[in-house]
Amino acid sequence: MSEFNQRVYRVTLAIPPGETLTYGEVAARIGEPGAARAVGVALGQNPIPIIVPCHRVLAAGGKTGGFSADGGVETKLRILTIEKARTSAEPSLFDSLPLEARRR
Repeated sequence: MSEFNQRVYRVTLAIPPGETLTYGEVAARIGEPGAARAVGVALGQNPIPIIVPCHRVLAAGGKTGGFSADGGVETKLRILTIEKARTSAEPSLFDSLPLEARRR
């Protein structure tokens, strides 16, 4: 695999479960600002998606972007849901709930 792809995969490997980066953020972290599309191509060529969690990379503005595994974007969203990942800066319906119920 190309050196560019290896750099993309190293950054992607470092994204913890439940967290996401954008294609542009990955590009910036490998020192290639403006290479967001090339990052997407590299992730589309990911030979080991179970190991390199390319589902954790989104398009700008919280959009899903693509996903080349079986099921496409629907599978990507399911995995992110399982990981309880935030896909947007917008608060979710449950963000304002207390972490534990108040005792009466």
